[in-house]
Amino acid sequence: MKEPLGKPRKPVILQVLPALETGGLERGTIDMAIAQKEAGYEPLVASNGGMMVRELDRHGIRHITMPLHSKNIFRMRKNATRLVDLIKAEGVDLIHARSRAPAWSAYWAAQRTGIPFVTTFHGTYNFKTPLKKAYNAIMVKSDRVIAISEFIRDHILANYDVDPAKITVIRRGMDLDLFDPQAVPASRVVQLATDWRLPDGVPVVMLSGRLTRWKGQTLLLEAIAKLDRKVRCILVGSDQGREAYREEVEALARKLGIDDKVHVVGNCRDMPAAYKLADVVVSASTDPEAFGRVAVEGQAMGRPVVAPAHGGAVEQIDHGVNGWLFKPGDADDLARQLEAALSLTPEERVAFHERAIENARTRFSKAQMAEKTMALYAEMLARQSKHAPVLPEGALAR
Repeated sequence: MKEPLGKPRKPVILQVLPALETGGLERGTIDMAIAQKEAGYEPLVASNGGMMVRELDRHGIRHITMPLHSKNIFRMRKNATRLVDLIKAEGVDLIHARSRAPAWSAYWAAQRTGIPFVTTFHGTYNFKTPLKKAYNAIMVKSDRVIAISEFIRDHILANYDVDPAKITVIRRGMDLDLFDPQAVPASRVVQLATDWRLPDGVPVVMLSGRLTRWKGQTLLLEAIAKLDRKVRCILVGSDQGREAYREEVEALARKLGIDDKVHVVGNCRDMPAAYKLADVVVSASTDPEAFGRVAVEGQAMGRPVVAPAHGGAVEQIDHGVNGWLFKPGDADDLARQLEAALSLTPEERVAFHERAIENARTRFSKAQMAEKTMALYAEMLARQSKHAPVLPEGALAR
């Protein structure tokens, strides 16, 4: 709502995305909306809705339901008109799009209203045809582009016609209050170990990610089969209806003779405890991840992390210092790096624990992500000559 006359006007930031069900894009949207409110902005979020809307409600942040998930050109055009009406009614100062379909609607609305338009480039977005590439290109038609990693920045410059000066790298930030080993009592870890029927004294190697081929579950099983030691391999994540792939993973474990070592546990509602339970956290994605939060979440919990040497992982891990990198798709090299992680002495593990946490906290905090994003907003609003927001002292540190 617009501020009453005589009161200082808060900058109004509208974020648009397809829906608020689950995922890193959605998590980043909510984190930024909360940070905006704490920093003295008036946040609005528009999407097709979903279960994560409740979190916005808890923080007193308004959500506007709109079919922004639709890729139908006529509905996208109609969404643009809806956004224009919303922008005018709420006095929106800047619109921030986080996905392609809503970005097209936001682009048209920004053109019609003259407000700044920002996009976040969250992935590599497949483009097998010129038409698909033209559709993707909306993500670089904004006034400023946020890339969530150097890998994504390089991808944008290699594949799209865009001024490099428009691109700002702002890495995803983790909730370091949630992913804090000191905040996870032993009772939660014991409960998970009991639920998963894990034997005492056997090292746990954990891969977290939905059960889909490119996440590399089968690659990890091949590597586990090469280890000459007792170990438990935990695969955390939903198959999301991919029952055939789940059966393939379980069949491969039997074929490799390691089905007694492998636990496919499905979703986990307490990931901080799951990370704390693990002796080694693995990301085994066969395709480069734009960012990939598993490695950083594992580091934040002080765990040894093994990840492929491509995509965002190479920006998160210093090989042998706060994690290990393996040759992508190479089960032999993955097994070697797992062996290195599992062979740490107690003293080495303590030192590693401290280095991993320090890396996560100094480079990938949610507060850091919010501060950099807010600085970009302030720059865009100042250019617009409406007002350069003056933030409450210390707001970004909260």
